[in-house]
Amino acid sequence: MSIEYRFAVNVLPKPGILDPQGRAVEGSLAHLAIEGVTAVRVGRRVELTVAADDEGAARTVVEQLARELLSNPLIEAFGLELLGATSSTTSATGAGR
Repeated sequence: MSIEYRFAVNVLPKPGILDPQGRAVEGSLAHLAIEGVTAVRVGRRVELTVAADDEGAARTVVEQLARELLSNPLIEAFGLELLGATSSTTSATGAGR
């Protein structure tokens, strides 16, 4: 039985790596009269669904995608977030049969 696992991959610049988007957001806060917000980092989020026999197998696929395709390991770090899992089996009985 295959189960569909929904993951989010969150990619951010590594600590110490210049983040011009984060600096731009932080620089705009004063114009919006917002105080107390610091250390802004801007990244991206990718959500995807993987069909696999178990969560470990699905996570392995997502980790490979994150490491080899979705992030640049020299300047970015990624984190995985399991959003949910659903069985892909369906009932053979239906209304009106």
